[in-house]
Amino acid sequence: MIEIIKRNTDLLLKYNAEINPTWLDDKLKFSYSFNIKRTFRLNNTHFIERIDHEEFPDYYFKIGQLEGEYYKLNQYIFQTKNWFFFHKEIDLYDYHFIVPSNISILKKIDTFANEDIYIGGERENIMPMSELSKIISLFPNSYELNLYRDARVTSILRDYFDTIPDKETKYTEYVNNKSRSSYSKIRKSFQESEIIKYNTIIDKLKDMLRNETSYTEKQWQNEIIQIILLIFPKYIAAFQEVQFRDIYSSKSRRLDYGLIDFMGNLDLIEIKIPFAKPIVSQTTYRDNHIPNRDLSGAIMQIEKYIYHLNKLGKKGEIELTKKYQNELPEGLQIRITNPHGMIIMGRDTDLNANQIGDFEIIKRKYKNVIDIFTYDELIRRLDIVIQQLKKL
Repeated sequence: MIEIIKRNTDLLLKYNAEINPTWLDDKLKFSYSFNIKRTFRLNNTHFIERIDHEEFPDYYFKIGQLEGEYYKLNQYIFQTKNWFFFHKEIDLYDYHFIVPSNISILKKIDTFANEDIYIGGERENIMPMSELSKIISLFPNSYELNLYRDARVTSILRDYFDTIPDKETKYTEYVNNKSRSSYSKIRKSFQESEIIKYNTIIDKLKDMLRNETSYTEKQWQNEIIQIILLIFPKYIAAFQEVQFRDIYSSKSRRLDYGLIDFMGNLDLIEIKIPFAKPIVSQTTYRDNHIPNRDLSGAIMQIEKYIYHLNKLGKKGEIELTKKYQNELPEGLQIRITNPHGMIIMGRDTDLNANQIGDFEIIKRKYKNVIDIFTYDELIRRLDIVIQQLKKL
């Protein structure tokens, strides 16, 4: 049995062998190291005192020293490359250091860390004690270990004997229930920075829309491309004026921008300054609002580029990869695999219900090939993302 004791400025390990304590007396006669519970590596230099009782004696070892507000643990004893510090107000118990099957918790944390670990207190870069408790809860307890052993054994026996109980199902149910009670909060850890990012993008878009006449088309496109890379993180790079050869006419064709995703796939994007133009017609044709001329032209242009790019084959992929290799991660090859298109243009805040309905039909018609976004839609999407982030 072990117990963690605070005495003056020392942090002590109290150990009671309960059975056959003579092995420890023999060890303490020499300077050889020995392990207790596979967690505490000790020798006679750490030994403080032995207190005898009617049955078995208690042995006390110094495992840490108070330095300022924290107990600094002995690196040698815990066999860690980093120093571990516990705030002096924390009540420490054996289960903070060791779990069933004599697994050292600090040693396990140490394998992933490359800096000193401070637990509790008010200093910067500390791990709250509550988080250490969460880590401890992830280790299997003795009941779970027994279930696991039973499940492994019975899974084999059930192939040969009909009377063997189904311990595998019981183990799976236990693990699933345990997993439900502890879930990751990784999204919440980025909540504040993500909200700041998306609010900054919204402010930028709104400012651009208020002052669109002060931008040249190229300046506008350069700004929007940066925003697209932030909104759609699957894209890792954007190339300006992507040139390729039309294999039918031998003419050189040029995309304003090409987008590359993390697999190297090439997609296309058309970006237009809105100039307050309605995205669909004000009047109707046979009771339908049709795409305005700019939108129809952008759709036709992207469809034509996709057609010609798909004809380039492996040779075209090699040429594009060679041309842009300095802007790509090492080893990434550009792929032309049914490129997808994106169009960013126009406003929709002044559209009536019928125009909005017809515009949605237009978007869905081309959805399998082209995504069409108005600038107002981008802003609405970002607003919704921020609302969801605030709920975390």
